[in-house]
This record gives sequence, structure tokens and C-alpha cells, in this order.
Amino acid sequence: MAAIDMLEQAMNEVSAGKRIAYLGPEVSALSGGGAPTSPAALCAIIEAQVRAPRRASGNLWSVAQYVESRKFRATLDTLVRDAFAPVAAFANPVHDWLARVRPPMVVDTWYDDGLLRAFERVRDWGLVQGVSRNGEWIDIFTRAYDSAGTEVGEASPDWKTLLYKPHGLARPGASFLISDSDYVEVLTEIDIQRPIPEEVQRRRTGRPLLFLGCRFDDQMLRTFARQIGKRSAEGHVAVMPGPLTRMEARFLDELGITWLDLPVAALSEMLTVPEG
Repeated sequence: MAAIDMLEQAMNEVSAGKRIAYLGPEVSALSGGGAPTSPAALCAIIEAQVRAPRRASGNLWSVAQYVESRKFRATLDTLVRDAFAPVAAFANPVHDWLARVRPPMVVDTWYDDGLLRAFERVRDWGLVQGVSRNGEWIDIFTRAYDSAGTEVGEASPDWKTLLYKPHGLARPGASFLISDSDYVEVLTEIDIQRPIPEEVQRRRTGRPLLFLGCRFDDQMLRTFARQIGKRSAEGHVAVMPGPLTRMEARFLDELGITWLDLPVAALSEMLTVPEG
């Protein structure tokens, strides 16, 4: 089967609720605008404001830790939120499609709010997002919100769609994981799944993942993908253009992921073809 046909089949499975879409920053790039669309781009924006030491330069998590340690967390939060303040230039075809088909769950690993804005036009959904424990005095990894933006105790099994943003959300009033210290306790506990909400675990069961717009050239990103996909069904598919790094190839092989050597733009083109 040709790669484009396999992609169409995987999309149909997402639409039918049989597969979970797992979005990376390259999906957000389809919206255009001035917000960063990769960890490297966000790191460069932060480093343009605060000069990081050579040992940290180029690594988003390490640069964020340096800013947090030397300039305080409030400075880091402001830099990141300002980076994501620019308004999207275009409608995002992937976000809009997901809001139309209303799958049981979507995992969105980037910091922007594009997916939430697409879902604001529909009802009966909720959000679970990762939160920084910086400044927190309670044992917390995530917060949950209904479609009106009201915080609730936990994700509801009655929500038609659960939007899961494990790294958080970079907009005013929200929280996000970005510095090394943010991830310390999460990574310590993630192997036993404690940072992953029960409703996320329930909805992933029996459903393979469709990775869209992700790269796995960073250990942090591989760890989250591996743990979020734990105990889901076999048969994952990843849409990402080559060439793969050595570690990406090993990761895909380890998880039995079928690699489709296609850009995310192929999905965008498929979704914007006029009907009839």
C-alpha cells in the first residue's frame, strides 16, 4: 500500500475513534504566524533575550532551566508566553478536521493553543494539561478544565473528546513544563504512569497512535511518546519526512511504528481538497 493510502486509512481510523492523533509542533506550523514551531525555534527566541552558557545553548530544556535559575520563573514564563502570543495567520486544517470528527482523545505535545481554539466552536469536550510544579505546594501533575474553561477535579468520562496537552499550555493563566526542574519529578514517576491521568489511560487502551508533525531526536520527546503510548494497541503510524536520525530509527523500531516518509503538508493537502 502506498504511503499516502496508509495515511488516509489511519486518518479514517482517527475519525472513527479507533486511533488516537498525537500531534507535534509541525502541525501547529500549518497555522502560519510568528509563533515558534519547533523546540529549536523556541530555544532561539529565549536565547535572543537571555544569553545562555555554551554548555546549555541550543537545548530548550537546559536554556529554560538557566533562565529560571538566574532570572526567576516569572521571567521564563513571560518569555515563553510572549513567543506564543502572535496570532495564527491561517486556519489550521488538521485542528479544524479534528474538531469536526470529534475523536475520543487527541494528544497535543506543543505549547500553542491552536487546537483549543478550533474546539471552541463545538461542545462536549474537555482539556487536561501538564502543569509546572514550580511554586506549587500540592502533589499535582496535571489540571483539568471543561469546555467553558472552568477547572474541574478530573477529566470526565462523559466528555466526547479529551484534549491532552502533556507539556502544558503557553498562554496567560495556564501552566507548562519546560525547564529541566519541571521534568524531574514527572520523569521519575512517568514509568509507573502516575503523571498520566486515569481517563487518558482509559481512552488510549485498545487504540494505536497516529504521530503527526513529531520528531523523536530528543530523549525527552521519546520518553513522553513511549509512556503515553504504553498499554495502547499495536500498529502505531508516524508521518514524518526523512531522513531519520539514528535514535529516531531505533525508537520507531522499538515501538513497532510504521514510518510514512511524508511531510505534514501531505495531510493538509488531503484535508483541503474540495469535496465532490
